[in-house]
Amino acid sequence: MSNNLLKGKKGIIFGALDDKSIAWKVAEECVENGAKIILTNAPTALRLGSINDLAKKCNSEVIPADATSLEDLENLISKSIKIFNGKIDFILHSIGMSVNVRKKRPYTDLNYDYLMKGIDVSAISFHKLLQTSMKLDAINKWGSILALSYIAAQRTFPSYNDMAENKAFLESIARSFGYHFGVKNKVRINTISQSPTITTAGSGVEGFDTFFEYSEKMSPLGNASAKDCAKFCVALFSDYTKMVTMQNLYHDGGFSNTGISEEIIEKLK
Repeated sequence: MSNNLLKGKKGIIFGALDDKSIAWKVAEECVENGAKIILTNAPTALRLGSINDLAKKCNSEVIPADATSLEDLENLISKSIKIFNGKIDFILHSIGMSVNVRKKRPYTDLNYDYLMKGIDVSAISFHKLLQTSMKLDAINKWGSILALSYIAAQRTFPSYNDMAENKAFLESIARSFGYHFGVKNKVRINTISQSPTITTAGSGVEGFDTFFEYSEKMSPLGNASAKDCAKFCVALFSDYTKMVTMQNLYHDGGFSNTGISEEIIEKLK
């Protein structure tokens, strides 16, 4: 159900690969709530995914951009401002990858070139996006920028590998840049620490099914779905959360504050 929370607002959504993606659901929810959006992803991801179907549904343009490239980001933001005929109100950064995970390198035997590639794509790209947006004066006052994270930034999940470092770095960038963007133009920056979610990317993590089931049983409300996350993003893009910034916001059904659940105790008996 639409509440038109984003009526008149304009935003960019990074990372919609297919209809399982959180970014895909966010795009749909933003448009349903009255926003105009531009979709973007790396050229390789655009070829592999089905983003054109989403663009058609959302009446949106697609602008290819490698988020690790300052030139691509400048082109994306400049074109977006031109298409919108004005500045941007919100951005979702939903980008993350680990070459070590893909190559099945254990955490105790990392390839450091792979590690640096993952950090660049998953975290430094966020800083590049924020820095480019600030330099181009691209974000409206009281704009909102979000990035998606996971609780492995704070706790150890062995199979999450070096993605844990990527997410910890990402959250730190949100806090640090959130200060500067807030002072300069009242732009707010937050990360959402989402439940494990069944997506094409997430399912590539070893033992993901067990991961997902454990979290479901540990969380008083169960795992938050991609659709639930999209609705939370809309709330954070809206004017109802104008004073929320520099936060890592847990959207996980209570998992982050639960020591152990009765369901897990019963399972272990």
